[in-house]
Amino acid sequence: MDGGSGRVGMMPTRRQQVAILLGASVMLSIGMGMRQSFGLFMLPVTRDLGFSIADYTFAMAMQNLVWGFAQPFAGAFADRYGSRRVMMTGATLYIIGMGIMATAQGRLSFTFGTTFFIGTAMACCASNLGMTAAAKAVTERSRSMTLGMISAVGSIGTFFCAPLAETLIASYGWQAGLLGFTALSLLILPAAFSTGVVDQTHPPAARSVTTVTMRGVLREAAHHRGFVTMSAAYFVCGMQLMFLTAHLPTYLSLCGQDPMLAAKALATIGVFNIVGCYLFGWLGGRFPKHILLGLLYILRSVTLTIYFLTPVSPASTLVFAGVMGVLWLGVVPLSQGLVAEMFGLRYLATLSGIAFVTHQFGSVLGIWGGGLVYEYFGNYDLAWRFGVSIGVVAGIMQILVGAGPDWRRARPVPA
Repeated sequence: MDGGSGRVGMMPTRRQQVAILLGASVMLSIGMGMRQSFGLFMLPVTRDLGFSIADYTFAMAMQNLVWGFAQPFAGAFADRYGSRRVMMTGATLYIIGMGIMATAQGRLSFTFGTTFFIGTAMACCASNLGMTAAAKAVTERSRSMTLGMISAVGSIGTFFCAPLAETLIASYGWQAGLLGFTALSLLILPAAFSTGVVDQTHPPAARSVTTVTMRGVLREAAHHRGFVTMSAAYFVCGMQLMFLTAHLPTYLSLCGQDPMLAAKALATIGVFNIVGCYLFGWLGGRFPKHILLGLLYILRSVTLTIYFLTPVSPASTLVFAGVMGVLWLGVVPLSQGLVAEMFGLRYLATLSGIAFVTHQFGSVLGIWGGGLVYEYFGNYDLAWRFGVSIGVVAGIMQILVGAGPDWRRARPVPA
């Protein structure tokens, strides 16, 4: 056992490591890739089903809110009873949710499918539990790099999901696009099963002998300066990223660009996100993670400012997408690694889930707030300016006060 890192159980075999890391990569790639392509459906769905862009963005916002509120409970259940059953449940809900969205006849059914089913599914089989399984599968020395690699491979989904969706929408309609996603989501089931191999080498907390309780860790986390700061800054991550995935297609349409450009931009983000995740995973093993997180938020804000202040063209959009791709999900290995450094691995899924709640509140503001701004003003100027301003503030805050003491120095985890 690695008591210093909060590790319980033995190291998995090479075959088990491959199963865990491959399963987590596929699960993240498909689940996140489809979800980040939902913005492409906004205009055709609202035209055919007869509701407004604000209604559509409300549904997407509620999806993120359900995801956020369900995440700590999914993490706690996985920590106590095992992750496989949680992830398999999430995969099943994802398939059902996509089917409901594809066959929706009105706003109510479409909203129900995307909020309750997809939102709950994302809490069970998206980045948090997959990254937690990956963190437990490797040694502390290689953890940051591994998390970066998993995030990188997981981002490949956006590269093929967005063009697939736009091609099906253009050729056969939005229902065909969602039915294609429904079929694709079937692959999440075996991926979730494979990732759950980690339960064999790291027994859930309820079956492990330890004097460190979940209640005690949660109490310490609530007073931990670094954890609280990271969680607060995480709000900006959700707001900026979900504003772009939900509203970039509409913004490009307002600027008179070809609808396929939005799909190309999202695919470009996915490609360059591979580089960014690997890069920040590598950097996170060599430099303070809280400083890298702060710089990432600031660089995102600078990139958004330059793009929205310059004339829109296919070239500028793809360059913008490439830069944002590098900065896209590099926050995941950094934040996940930072929580592991603070508190170890034993309750990593629970603590990461709690931090993720603020991320989802930011997502709600980015999606729904952006929709309201567009409905009221007819443009996105106020939305992106607010996103840039709060991004700079969060980045500075993360750099200055985002470290905090190491909880394990005061509360050693027994071997």
